[in-house]
Amino acid sequence: MRIRKLSTVVATAATLALLATACSGGGSGADDDSTGGTGGASDKILTIGMPNGPQQPNQNPLATGSASLSLGYAFAVYESLMQVNELKPTDPPTPWLAESVEWNPDSTQAVITAREGVKWSDGTDFTAEDIAFSIQLRKDNKELNTDFPDQYGDITVDGNTVTVNFESGQYVNRDKLLKLLIVPKHLWENEDPVTWTDDEMIGTGPFKLKSFTPQAVTLEPNTDYWGETPKVGTLRYDTFNDNAGLTTALTTGEAQWGWTFIPDFENTFIAKDPEHFHQVAGGGFGVDVLYLNNETKPFDNVAFRKALNMVVDRSDISATAGYGVWPQIKSVTGLPQPSGDAFISDEFADQELTVDVAGAKEVLTEAGYTWDGDALVDPDGEKVTFTLQNPTGWTDYLDALGIIAEGAKELGAEATVEGVVQDTWFNDIIPFGNFQATLHWTDGGSTPWNMYSNIMDGASYVPLGESATWNFGRYKNDAVTAALADFKAGTDDNARSAALDVVQKAFVEDVPGLVIWSRPAVAQYSTVNYTGFPTDEDPYANPQPTGPQAALILSKLVPTED
Repeated sequence: MRIRKLSTVVATAATLALLATACSGGGSGADDDSTGGTGGASDKILTIGMPNGPQQPNQNPLATGSASLSLGYAFAVYESLMQVNELKPTDPPTPWLAESVEWNPDSTQAVITAREGVKWSDGTDFTAEDIAFSIQLRKDNKELNTDFPDQYGDITVDGNTVTVNFESGQYVNRDKLLKLLIVPKHLWENEDPVTWTDDEMIGTGPFKLKSFTPQAVTLEPNTDYWGETPKVGTLRYDTFNDNAGLTTALTTGEAQWGWTFIPDFENTFIAKDPEHFHQVAGGGFGVDVLYLNNETKPFDNVAFRKALNMVVDRSDISATAGYGVWPQIKSVTGLPQPSGDAFISDEFADQELTVDVAGAKEVLTEAGYTWDGDALVDPDGEKVTFTLQNPTGWTDYLDALGIIAEGAKELGAEATVEGVVQDTWFNDIIPFGNFQATLHWTDGGSTPWNMYSNIMDGASYVPLGESATWNFGRYKNDAVTAALADFKAGTDDNARSAALDVVQKAFVEDVPGLVIWSRPAVAQYSTVNYTGFPTDEDPYANPQPTGPQAALILSKLVPTED
């Protein structure tokens, strides 16, 4: 077995105690002659677009599926403890609302030092109590705790520091703590944090909520912002019904920043204005997975899961459905390459996914499947049928599902592709397991742990009908759950390597889900009004507007010179 040196997310306290050079001193844009808007900001509008359809009036930045998270404006109003560059996860993070975060050797305790001199947008002082309260909210409310389910221990405050204890080591989850959004205790402590719609949105971020409609949200600069006063005078978030609608908005200039799948993006988008239109993408461990419901037919039978995996043409999916934007997965371990090369077990080092219809039929035959003419019949005597679901308008996903259905047909299984309402998919289909097969992304991170945990971790298992945060396919394997816990808590590279070998062997043999393609962070933007976005040459942040990095990116944007 090869010994792989695994990256450390945050090596030492020293690497965390960095100066926030890009964020110090408010009001620096007030005397800029190029600005003419509110508080010295430009009078140019920056419109961000997302293809998520009309939104309900829910501004809660902690509630999965809220409008503020779906469109991303939560991240311009509320801020995280640190800025983490997801494209370079081994780089030290940049202090933000926390001046430092110090971890103990086994990653079971984090000591957070709050930044001084920060105010909430209603004028109230920001303190360490707000950090502790925001983390306690997640501990006390399962619905809000997607990152550390059942893992928080005691959370205490001493002056300007917060100590967060965990029930197990968080080696692979340090970034998740750093990226948590912080909310004001003085407003949230008397509300139900799960159901509250947070209509006023009092945050520490560079922008404040001005207006909301189901189709468009407008933000205005927070002129008392603790960091670099934003030079963007008006921030607008428009929502479109599908990828095609947002693509049109980006190509016409109606929207200037967003992320969507654009088929043939070079000709469809960039060629419309090569000087100003850009698409950027970064690597990492994020993938898209065909989650299979392991507890219902036909995917409760491992033989059919294996057979389907053997007939899915990932090369065709990447080229046809993904237009080469989403790189093909080749390793049987599901790991994207080259990011995952150092983590592939020796047992699978040279094994690649190939289309093998004859081999898949042999697997089925050995498991007791038969055929009635061309129709596949399971061991119970029932014809094999299933439905593939994803939100209407998500064209890359739906096209990929179509190719998967073609592969299933080669086996004699009847697969139907069904578009569904996005809100229904987010809030009912995915969490409660009301599907047979559906595509969904995984978290990234600096190791493969998130990818495998999101697919296979028994620590995230809940019965069908209960709301799951991950492991949507309800896979259960005690050895895998223990190995994932060992990897997460481990302080020894050899032990983590051995744990990952266990996980990968189960992934290959049990096929709990099908990794379809790699999912680098992709965004499109226009420099007609503003410049300073992340580029391929300067990938200083995940380029998408729907994450904590939005506050950092907005601090770097300046009006384009006419």
